[in-house]
Amino acid sequence: MIRVDNLAYAYPAASRPVLEGLDFHIQKGEIFGFLGPSGAGKSTTQQILIGKLKTYRGSARVLGEEVRFAKAAFYERIGVAYEFPHFYNRFTALENLQHFRSLYRNQQTEPMALLQQVGLEDAAHKKVEAFSKGMKMRLNYCRSVLNSPELLFLDEPTSGLDPVHADNLKRLIEARRQAGATIVITTHNMRAAEQLCDRVAFMMEGQIRLMDSPRNLKLLSGERKVRVEYELGDERKTEDFALEGIGSNARYLSLIRSHRIITMHTLEASLEDIFIASAGSTRA
Repeated sequence: MIRVDNLAYAYPAASRPVLEGLDFHIQKGEIFGFLGPSGAGKSTTQQILIGKLKTYRGSARVLGEEVRFAKAAFYERIGVAYEFPHFYNRFTALENLQHFRSLYRNQQTEPMALLQQVGLEDAAHKKVEAFSKGMKMRLNYCRSVLNSPELLFLDEPTSGLDPVHADNLKRLIEARRQAGATIVITTHNMRAAEQLCDRVAFMMEGQIRLMDSPRNLKLLSGERKVRVEYELGDERKTEDFALEGIGSNARYLSLIRSHRIITMHTLEASLEDIFIASAGSTRA
């Protein structure tokens, strides 16, 4: 679906390239996440993949063609949702979607059905100028999938959403994947990436530092230990135990038999831990 080889990009008058030597591929039906701090090159990479920046070096093949040569038909097959969406503020939500839908040759999705999916059906006839950020983000998602895209690019899709609407949007994204779409997410939200993505790439200073499934990254970066939090009189104590041989560890067995256990969990790393560690090693 996407194959990138030795990709590099420099903005005019920049002192150094913003991207240098990127190599990655994204398979059909995959949810792939770009993670990293501001200025790492995530947005620039997305701008290249959607055909907006064409003066790159190396190769970026999307939907089977070098994206710098993409024609109008390419944009019939992709959807894009930016973090800071622009709408016609004097139009209603429904009028905005009807307008953007008219730009596609293949009109496959009814705007009202999309508004219902994101809980905006009661605001369909409300002008967008009165929308909150969260409402605009939900409308932004609707606009990005009007053409039922094969390939969907989402920039900070859960930004500004409360937990209920964020959870609903994650379910909608997963449903798109189940229907065959390939989805590329750019985000700072490590929890959303962990929940949604099959693989993630950590970007630092225009390069990919780590790339794997969230599960593999967490297991490789964590400790093979179990932490037990328990009550001892009026106090709360914690002890860590190696996973190897834990079933025959006398102290562990005695502890769980004789004390009230409050929590027990493995010490796997979170994506946020991995991100912080990667950023720190880059600065060192």
